[in-house]
Amino acid sequence: MTLVVATGTFDLLHPGHVLYLERSRTLGDELVVIVARDVNVRHKPKPILPEQQRLRMISSLKVVDRAVLGEETDIFRTIEQLKPDIITLGYDQHFDKAALQTELFRRGLHPRIVRIEEHEPCPLCSSSRIVTKILERFRGRRI
Repeated sequence: MTLVVATGTFDLLHPGHVLYLERSRTLGDELVVIVARDVNVRHKPKPILPEQQRLRMISSLKVVDRAVLGEETDIFRTIEQLKPDIITLGYDQHFDKAALQTELFRRGLHPRIVRIEEHEPCPLCSSSRIVTKILERFRGRRI
């Protein structure tokens, strides 16, 4: 059985997230998604939705076999526990594939790292674009 792990923040779920997870799922027999903890999101603005809500949304997708929250202090601990055969990265995720592979090898893990390059071209297939659109729509108006 081939275990695939996908990771991400998954704030404001959109079709781009779904495509990433669908493509990840095709690479193996089981897809486990690690949802980033609020405290570990440092490469972009903090998520709008709290981690438990993001976890619930990802868990509800039929393409996902299981979803878990990542570790707060060591982001690699969950990977060590799962021992995946494949780890997928989204086309725009900030991870350096070579550095990630090096750290995993250092920990005795040897998964294949696959970057899912395909992405949705839609104008609102980005959490930041969704936020921008909302701000534009409601600028100067009370909600």
